[in-house]
Amino acid sequence: MIFESIEEFAASLPPMTALAGLDLGTKTIGVAVSDSFRQVATPLETIKRKKFTLDAEHLLEIAKDRQLGGLVLGLPRNMDGSEGPRCQSTRAFARNLEKLTDLPIGFWDERLSTVAAERALLEADTSRKRRAEVIDHVAAGYILQGVLDRLRHLG
Repeated sequence: MIFESIEEFAASLPPMTALAGLDLGTKTIGVAVSDSFRQVATPLETIKRKKFTLDAEHLLEIAKDRQLGGLVLGLPRNMDGSEGPRCQSTRAFARNLEKLTDLPIGFWDERLSTVAAERALLEADTSRKRRAEVIDHVAAGYILQGVLDRLRHLG
């Protein structure tokens, strides 16, 4: 099921299961996962996008291997909070994914997550080539950590 609010998403999650955060780009999908206590988000990998079915297969394989309890997709709102074409494509991805899994799917406002990830990588003196390789899953980590922090305040 797809949940619009993080509160409803949280209520649907099985206890003691890890979550995945996804940063959907046009060419890549950044993936981060949490621990089962839902304390820390760890960037995992960047998937090179092919076709939806192959991308979904890869994501659901990660979910199964790591026994995930839910998926959070970064929702790339405009700075004024409105939703543009990128939000629509993220929502369409969620609707298609929902047909293939029973995992709860939630959204998280990801404004500035890539900016924050880029800043952190620059501060860590990461080379330009390496930044390009890791930016998406580091951004996914920022998205997921935002959700984890919010979930802690709901409890």
